[in-house]
Amino acid sequence: MGLVPPRSLSPSKVTAFRDCALAFRFSAIDRLPQPPTEATIKGTLVHAALERLFWDHPPGERTPDAAQAALAAAWASMRTGADVTGLHLSPDQTAAFLDDARALVSNYFLLEDPDDVDAVGVELTLEAPVAGTRLRGIIDRLDLDGGDLVIVDYKTGRAPTARNEQEKLLGVHLYAVLCEEVLGRRPARVRLLHLREPTVIEATPSEQALRGHRVRAEAVWRAIERACDQDDFRPRPGPLCPYCAFRDRCPAAGGTAPGPARVARPTEGAA
Repeated sequence: MGLVPPRSLSPSKVTAFRDCALAFRFSAIDRLPQPPTEATIKGTLVHAALERLFWDHPPGERTPDAAQAALAAAWASMRTGADVTGLHLSPDQTAAFLDDARALVSNYFLLEDPDDVDAVGVELTLEAPVAGTRLRGIIDRLDLDGGDLVIVDYKTGRAPTARNEQEKLLGVHLYAVLCEEVLGRRPARVRLLHLREPTVIEATPSEQALRGHRVRAEAVWRAIERACDQDDFRPRPGPLCPYCAFRDRCPAAGGTAPGPARVARPTEGAA
């Protein structure tokens, strides 16, 4: 008997397992709920605003005012939802939350001119067999630039330090792997638009680099399979531990992990 691995992996889950195997298990295997936070809700809101900017406005109409209107419309559709109301924000906290979201949207225009963007996909879902599992991801934006594909990913948190920059590019490089698998074309560039600083981190995914990322993804998948077989998901304490939704269950933080919900694997050939 053992734990059943997830049916598919997203680039973010690959990164999550590398960051902390135990948190990955709680999220992807045990599927424990993760209460939304101000940061995750704000990220969803800003992504929705930029998505509306490109869906609803052709080049020539993608102005800062249009983006702020898109943010207001996205907020109107989200504000009464359980995720937002569950934050229990006071009026002052709500005002600060929205001011920060508006600033993030404004910062986007410091990074590129959306009227120059030829977006061929927005919130594009791609899925393909990669490295022994199914890799599935949602690309914020896929652009066409002079015949080349460019992957764009919006980030609303802090940009990584120079030391951690390459590690944080792993996820977006896996999006490039998905593009090559599904669309038959390797993107010419991958771009992380960090809205808070604001700054752009850009890389060129060479054939050799993508081959290496496939190898890394396969290594992660094999490690997940071994961890499931042995029920051995170990915590990896780090600076983000105080913000982890599963902190109260983590032995490294003084919590007590519950016994895993063991599920017997079906026998070979079973229905």
